[in-house]
Amino acid sequence: MSHEYPFQLGISAINWVNEDVWTVGDHYTGEQVLADMQRLGFHGTENCRKFPKDTKALQEVLRAYDMRLTSQWKSVLFTDPRVREQEMQAYRAHVDFLEEMGCKHVVVCEITNSFQDYRKATSVQVEPLTEEEWGHLVEGLNQAGAYSHSKGLQLVYHYHAGTVVEGPREIEKLLKLTDPLLVGLLYDTGHAYYGGADPLELLQTHFDRIAYMHIKSVRQEVLDWKRENNISFTEAVVKGLFTVPGDGCIDFAPIFREIRDRHYQGWIILEAEQDPTLADPVIYAERAKTYIASTWGNL
Repeated sequence: MSHEYPFQLGISAINWVNEDVWTVGDHYTGEQVLADMQRLGFHGTENCRKFPKDTKALQEVLRAYDMRLTSQWKSVLFTDPRVREQEMQAYRAHVDFLEEMGCKHVVVCEITNSFQDYRKATSVQVEPLTEEEWGHLVEGLNQAGAYSHSKGLQLVYHYHAGTVVEGPREIEKLLKLTDPLLVGLLYDTGHAYYGGADPLELLQTHFDRIAYMHIKSVRQEVLDWKRENNISFTEAVVKGLFTVPGDGCIDFAPIFREIRDRHYQGWIILEAEQDPTLADPVIYAERAKTYIASTWGNL
């Protein structure tokens, strides 16, 4: 990056290729995405369904574009003890893959009752967890966090729109119940706002648990439309719910000031999750870079 920050600024491939709605951005190849990232001046990204699955092939293509892998999302179903062992086995394999790729963080999200839960029909409303399910989730996260720790990686929990840990109350409960040495938090500005939290307040309150960040903004008019019409989360994303910092309703100046004052030095991943045929990822990334540099420079 041409601008110097105390943190590491990366960009997600989800700005080009959506991981949930496969028709969005499916025309891109992994090489096209990486070439765009390289031209934009980024050197870190998360994994993408268009990238090679084999670690050696993935390392080779990332090296060719002067990129490194920072992490990858892992859906889990820890609330269901009937599938715990197979879920944990899949989780361990995921951690082993990330370790081989040189990553230091594992992005984790519980998907039971969510739009990603393949066992159930999708619903706009997410059924909250029972106390018994909370117990299973906490036990699973602590166990997964211990395995990650043994491999030199940090589990970071991704609170997320349309899932059982979405709003500030669920985030607070999850952090209170889990072992702080084993379970960290992924701070996401867009999902914080969506879930009803003040992104700045959430950052201030839980900074000591935050080990990894996603930054994106929200288009208020699309969020209002989604809520007024009882539209699903994925439909809202396709409609343009999320956008880059500087283009939505979130004021990042106090957020960046807090990041500066608290001396955060980890990864911050730029996201947008827009339809690339409507919002060119390169143009929006350039706008975001300009906005971030200007905002940071004026703190």
